[in-house]
Amino acid sequence: MTALLTAFAALLLLAVLVSSLANRTVLSTAALFLVGGFLLGDGVTGVVSLGPGDELVSGLAELALFAVLFTDGMHAGWADLRSAWRLPGRALGWGLPLTLLLTAVFAHWLVGLGWVESLLIAAVLTPTDPVFAAALVGNERVPPRLRHLLNVESGVNDGLVLPFVVVFLAIARGSGDLHLGRLAAELAGGLAIGVVVPWAAIMLERTRLFAIAPKYEPLNAVAIGLLVLALAQVTHANLFLAAFAAGVTIASIGAQHRQAFTEFGELVAELLKLAALLVFGALLSPGFLGDVGWAGWVFAVLALVVARPAAIWVSFLRSGLTAREQAAVMWFGPKGFASVVYGLLVLQAHIPAGEKIFHLVGVTIALSILAHSSTDIIVARGFDEEHDVPAWFDRARTLTRRRPGRQDP
Repeated sequence: MTALLTAFAALLLLAVLVSSLANRTVLSTAALFLVGGFLLGDGVTGVVSLGPGDELVSGLAELALFAVLFTDGMHAGWADLRSAWRLPGRALGWGLPLTLLLTAVFAHWLVGLGWVESLLIAAVLTPTDPVFAAALVGNERVPPRLRHLLNVESGVNDGLVLPFVVVFLAIARGSGDLHLGRLAAELAGGLAIGVVVPWAAIMLERTRLFAIAPKYEPLNAVAIGLLVLALAQVTHANLFLAAFAAGVTIASIGAQHRQAFTEFGELVAELLKLAALLVFGALLSPGFLGDVGWAGWVFAVLALVVARPAAIWVSFLRSGLTAREQAAVMWFGPKGFASVVYGLLVLQAHIPAGEKIFHLVGVTIALSILAHSSTDIIVARGFDEEHDVPAWFDRARTLTRRRPGRQDP
């Protein structure tokens, strides 16, 4: 534990020190923690010794995904979806199921998984994460509709895919373990807690009995999230659906609470993500990567460069997007942190194909983090109108305009 904390603190300090450089180059903070974990893990230096079954791994992954889904839900309020639903609707209504089906076909025919297991790994790998394409989503020169599309899609698809992961995992366990009534109760309980708790808290705050001091406003959503987390665990409701539903509810009826929470909440979620990526990297030993085999590596590549791009291309035919915008959406389907946790859930379920699925998920996510987080700045520059102007020309034009007696055109 001490070695892990020291490693995380050192990498975090390094990430902060090079953050400005990372915003301008292909250097990626996510890749830094992933590679750092890999080098510190048992397979290389052995500084950080962790196994997929360790409580620290599952606990941290669970907490991090809860925070991710909670903050993602904050980006998916009903007002946001109603204001510009056409493009995100294409990505979620057509792109998501098509990506899932194509990935399942690759898993079945290339790796030899059964159809249920193929659908399970496809559901695990379908969610996307804008963190690994931050330079694109956060660049104001990128068309707003494209940034909105990627933000809404990645914010919603984690929650939409979750029921599929749960159902396919239950089926993969075998008919003896498949209790649809209990499964439905867990999902319904998570949804109810995620809606009722934030609604009650916000309605209570609006009464005359209570008023929130300005410095405590960011903690209101945090308190709501912690209460949702606790109640979901006590009642055995689905934790992740509760988190996502709570975020959507706050975004829909408490815009001021979302605004106050945004910066603080996203920093907390980012810290948990980076810690989880460090742990995930420590699980990816050279032996782990070698066990995947050539078919597994081919599957990982096809899942990234064929399944998502082909599905998005079909989904956005005649959508009005420019060729450059559509190419950006096709490429930026980074496999996010939700896939890491869903993969751990599959491994811990002890299904026959669990280890094989986790290996495939691991290499696909690792490739995605390295590829997408290192190319976002390059694609973002393609939308920068000033990027095509040589720097020497821009400086010469500025100096010419500053000459005495010369009027600007």
